[in-house]
Amino acid sequence: MHLHFDCFSGISGDMTLGALVDAGLSPRALRQGLKALPLSGYRLKVSKVHRGAIHATKVDVVIPKVAEKCRSWPQIRRLLSMSRLPPHVKKQALSVFERIATAEGNVHGQDPATVSFHEVGAIDALVDIVGGLLGCHELGVKTFSATPVNVGSGTIDSAHGLLPVPGPAVAELAKGHPIYSQGPAMELTTPTGMALLTTLTQTFGRLPLVVPGSVGYGAGTANPADWPNVLRVFLVTPDSTPSALTPTPLPGGEGFQADQVIQLETNIDDMNPQLYEAVMERLFENSALDVSLTPTIMKRNRPGIILTVLANPEHAGMLTQLLFRETTTLGVRSRPVSRTTLARSMQTIRLPQGRVRVKTIHAGDTVKYRPEFQDCQAIAKKTGIPVQEVIEQVMQSVRRSGRRS
Repeated sequence: MHLHFDCFSGISGDMTLGALVDAGLSPRALRQGLKALPLSGYRLKVSKVHRGAIHATKVDVVIPKVAEKCRSWPQIRRLLSMSRLPPHVKKQALSVFERIATAEGNVHGQDPATVSFHEVGAIDALVDIVGGLLGCHELGVKTFSATPVNVGSGTIDSAHGLLPVPGPAVAELAKGHPIYSQGPAMELTTPTGMALLTTLTQTFGRLPLVVPGSVGYGAGTANPADWPNVLRVFLVTPDSTPSALTPTPLPGGEGFQADQVIQLETNIDDMNPQLYEAVMERLFENSALDVSLTPTIMKRNRPGIILTVLANPEHAGMLTQLLFRETTTLGVRSRPVSRTTLARSMQTIRLPQGRVRVKTIHAGDTVKYRPEFQDCQAIAKKTGIPVQEVIEQVMQSVRRSGRRS
C-alpha cells in the first residue's frame, strides 16, 4: 500500500489518526494495537464532524485526570522500548520522538536528554504518534509521499510565551522539506504532525498519478470559518497504480523473485572521504539492502561521489533522515525500483579450522554457491592459510555434500 498526505491545511497527530480511520482503519484495531503500549489514563473518542463543507473523522485522546508531572525523552524512550509494539513500529516511534526531542532541544538550547513533555502532552503525543504508525501498519502501508506542508501563520501562546507560526520546533523539523503559509492566521501544523510526516515520507511534491482505493479526511481541533481544517490522505494499492508508472520487472520464472524497493541517491562533493566508511556502516545497521559509491564530476569540475542506497519501502524514510544527519548532503532523491533477484538460502559448512556460511543461489535447474568472504578471511587470519585456499576447501566440501545428497 502507498499513502499520500495532502497537507493543504497542515498536519497534526490527531488529524493523522482521524484521516487513517476515515480511510478504513478500524477504531477497534487501533485501540487493540495501542494496548501494546504500557500506558493508561486515557481513552480514544472517535466522532464524525464537519470542517467547512467537508465531513471528516475526529479522533480525540481524552485524558480525564492526570497528575501534574513531566516525562523526559529518556523516560519515553524506555517506555517505548518496553512496549510490545511490532519491531518496525517501535523503531519508527523512537525515531519520531528523537526528532521532536532534538528539535525542541535545538530551539531552546537544551540537551535533548533533558527535554520534558508535560504528562498530558506526553500521553497525547504517545497515542497520536504510536497510533498513527500502528494505523499505517494495520493498513499495510509501505511507502509514503506528501504535498508541501501548509504551516499556517500568525502567533500562538505557549508555555514559552508568545511564539510565531510556525512554532520554532515545527520550523526546526521542517528543515530540508517544503512548507508554505496560507489560509487563516493560526497554527496548522504541530511538532507531532511534522515529526510523523518527515519520518515516514520519502517524497514531497504534487499528488502523483495514482488510482486511490480510499480517501480519508481527518479533522483538526480548530474549526475556523470558511476554511476546511482537515488532513486528506489517499490510500493506494500497488495493483491500482497505472501501468505506465509501474516499473516492469524482468521476466520471472522458476528461481526468480520480483519485488519493489526504494532507491535513495545523493551527490556529495564536500565531505571528508574518511567518513564514507562510517556512513555505510550506519546505513547497513539501519536495514539498507545495498550501498554503493560512484565517483563523478560535479559543477565547477569538482570531483564528487554519488551515494546510492537500496532499501525496503518501510525503511526508506529513516534511511533518508540518516543521510541528512550523517553526511553533508542538502537533498536526497528517491524513486521506486523494481528488482528481479535469484532465490537464495544459507547453509553452514564445517571445516577443521572453523565454520563458513555459504550462500546457495537457485536459478532454475542451476545452483550456485558463494562462500561468505568474511568467514573465509577470518579462518585465513587465524591459521595463516591463504584466503583462496580456504575458499577452495569450502567449495570442495560443498561439492562432496552435493554428491552425497
